[in-house]
Amino acid sequence: MNELPATEVGIISQDSYYKETHHLSYEDRTKINFDHPRAIDFDLLVAHLKDLKAGKTIEQPIYSFVTHDRTNDVVVTHPRKVMIVEGILILSNPELREMFDIKVFVHADSDERLIRRLKRDIAERGRDMEEVLNRYQNTLKPMHQQFIEPTKAYADIIIPNDKYNTVAIDVVRAVIKQRIR
Repeated sequence: MNELPATEVGIISQDSYYKETHHLSYEDRTKINFDHPRAIDFDLLVAHLKDLKAGKTIEQPIYSFVTHDRTNDVVVTHPRKVMIVEGILILSNPELREMFDIKVFVHADSDERLIRRLKRDIAERGRDMEEVLNRYQNTLKPMHQQFIEPTKAYADIIIPNDKYNTVAIDVVRAVIKQRIR
């Protein structure tokens, strides 16, 4: 009874909307600052969300973190009563913020962000520790301070990510259930 109907809730990930970079060499793609808002194709993301809201099906891009580029594949995404849009930079875009009924910021401690990044990028993306640490110091940390942390001000709910926060999750779940009805 506490679960949300999967057929009525969809998820769109900001990570699917990194800009196409196939015109660049792999070496040049590795130098892109993917933690900066200009790395995201916000125009396409906004257009896709508007299409979904209008009841249209979209072809969501698939991004490869191994090649630093979009693949030729897509995910056919159907409109749902509730679309969850997730990503660290989504609240940095004013047009997106205006489209959202509720804005949630999940706050993670900087040490926790580094640990997650190390584990994920080494295990899933074929990076070595030196590359991950270098990217963290030179791009992720400064971009977090410049573009992500300030967007807390736009959030309706801020969820601390240092423990399982059942109260905040229950509030978000209740809002989603209300939208479904």
